[in-house]
Amino acid sequence: METAIRLERLTKYYGKHLGVADLNLEVKSGEVFGYLGPNGAGKTTTIRMLLDLIRPTQGKATVLGLDAQADSLAVRRSVGYIPAEPSLYGNLSGHEFLTYLASVRGGVHWPKVTALADRLECDLSRPIGTLSRGNKQKLAVIRAFMHEPQVLILDEPTSGLDPLMQAEFEEMVREAKSEGKTVFLSSHFLPEVEQLADRVGIIREGRLVTVEEIGSLKSRAVRRLEIEFAGRVPEEEFARLDGVRNLQVQGSTLRCDVAGSLDPLIKAAARHTVINLKTHEPNLEDIFLAYYGEGTEDHVE
Repeated sequence: METAIRLERLTKYYGKHLGVADLNLEVKSGEVFGYLGPNGAGKTTTIRMLLDLIRPTQGKATVLGLDAQADSLAVRRSVGYIPAEPSLYGNLSGHEFLTYLASVRGGVHWPKVTALADRLECDLSRPIGTLSRGNKQKLAVIRAFMHEPQVLILDEPTSGLDPLMQAEFEEMVREAKSEGKTVFLSSHFLPEVEQLADRVGIIREGRLVTVEEIGSLKSRAVRRLEIEFAGRVPEEEFARLDGVRNLQVQGSTLRCDVAGSLDPLIKAAARHTVINLKTHEPNLEDIFLAYYGEGTEDHVE
């Protein structure tokens, strides 16, 4: 599979302060890649270097085989971008704003613009300065999608959108993927990434912690289980099992956390009469906390 985005030892310092360090990453063509981290982890710094909005201290980035610096104009023509804090012209209407951007690009298929506006329930006749945060975000979404780019770089794209519009946006991303487009989705909203991404990179304090398939990440996460038996079971029988943590046995009910495979616990439980079993499947919130723990310091975003 071809590579849509490549980072090679990408590093950015702001004076003596680290933005990101030695980022090495390949995003495959046609995949949705989730870029996760809290505010200040380095997500926006990475994206700004991809679009040549800031220059790296060292290293390089390519988008669709184009050098992010030397070929920055061609890169921007091929990319749909939603910035973390969209800058819009408040004195223009939504229609005027998008018309202007379309002309700068050399024209877009305008029925695509109106279809996106209808889909997002965005009134293009209103002055941008009078719009709510959510309606401004809708314009940013339309701006990114309207020219049907090959790559979408989305920085906290659902910020300000209500749940219905978030769901509509997620469907738009799925459709883009089905059309073979590549999506680089930066977020700290974990359920959104869990629903959309094929792979996830977790960035902490400017450094990549891991890059993995979502299924692989979830398979190693901690699950919480509660098993109700027909009678009391011996605690020591379960305490020595691989992966079992925080074990509690109260009467006929066993509660514990399990890291990794559930097989040893299930086989041990099957030696007794099981009345009921409840399990909390891991989501990216659990995985995220497992990688971060407590006390992460904020750095440049």
